Amino acid sequence: MITITDSAQDYLAELLTKQEDALGVRVFINQPGTARAETCIAYCREGDLQEGDDVVELEKFKVWYEASSLPYLEDALVDYSKDRMGGQLTIKAPNAKMPRVDADSPMEDRVNYVLYNEVNPALAAHGGEVSLVEITDDMFAVLQFGGGCQGCSAVDETLKGGVEKTLLEQLPQLAGVRDMTDHSDTSKAYY
Repeated sequence: MITITDSAQDYLAELLTKQEDALGVRVFINQPGTARAETCIAYCREGDLQEGDDVVELEKFKVWYEASSLPYLEDALVDYSKDRMGGQLTIKAPNAKMPRVDADSPMEDRVNYVLYNEVNPALAAHGGEVSLVEITDDMFAVLQFGGGCQGCSAVDETLKGGVEKTLLEQLPQLAGVRDMTDHSDTSKAYY
């Protein structure tokens, strides 16, 4: 789960002493699993409690983890470092945009993980992206291209030589990929 270092615990405990109605802190992710994911720590008050929260009692205060954020908080680290200006609280959540996956994860999650972490960074160099639409019953990943890939004359090569090859190397359970993109719109195409 999440690690809150001793220095971060001391810092947060000091802040909590200045809040009369705070029960502890709440850790959650806004828009988890998206490119806009943002890890947050806030004071937790009576009205903030939600059914399903995971509550952890630390030595100096309690932490409530939002249930829907838990998969995205795995391996997260909260730290506090003193510096010349006072100090800085940092939160690193490497799985905020895409939760860690393993062989037991749903195929959709595993495909999205590969697309997000390996395929899309390469496509971004040309202003493109690809997203999963669905996994068919016969194990084809149906994809949709956007940005510079939509309408690009090299999309077939990208699909077969790049995206499909990468997905099949890492997820041999897939039968292949299919493109459902309308490539007649070439207004943003890279080539």
